[in-house]
Amino acid sequence: MTRLVIMTVGKTHSGKTTFAKALEKELHNSVVIDQDNHAEFLHAYYQTLLPKQGPNVIKYAITKTIVDYAVNETNCHIIRCNSNRNREGRLNQLAYYHEKGFTSILVNFDIPAHVLEERIAKSDRSKNVLRVASTFEEVLTRQENETNKGDILPPAEGEADHLFVIKNPDDIQSVIGKIVNMAQSVGT
Repeated sequence: MTRLVIMTVGKTHSGKTTFAKALEKELHNSVVIDQDNHAEFLHAYYQTLLPKQGPNVIKYAITKTIVDYAVNETNCHIIRCNSNRNREGRLNQLAYYHEKGFTSILVNFDIPAHVLEERIAKSDRSKNVLRVASTFEEVLTRQENETNKGDILPPAEGEADHLFVIKNPDDIQSVIGKIVNMAQSVGT
């Protein structure tokens, strides 16, 4: 059986979690692994263990443990729901899945900044997932600056077996349908 790994890529409030949850409902035998859930768990129960600066290594360790379990102990398709904006990190993750025989799919959320700003203004999303910034506006500003300076590059053809780009919410159901059809065509 060929398994899929679907990785979402995008800025805050671009629709990654909404997409992942909708895909999980339609893609049989799949699991969403969302780092925001791990961040909330740590914030609620282990706040004193959170690094004061630098990478959130404990969050990454939790995610890695869950990923390793899903890869090695289940036959689920894996939907990775976090920003995955750093190309080197993304490529390292994809290499791990390719070594395990997965077919990889990147879903890049290329949503205009003004739409993200509107979503943030209306959002009631918990800020418990934030460690360094105090607001999602700060997160978006940092992400915009990283993109503008060229520090963060969007996914390119060839990084994964398949690449989809979502530019507006109307694209979501079409991409979900294509991924579900892909899973069916590879005999899963």
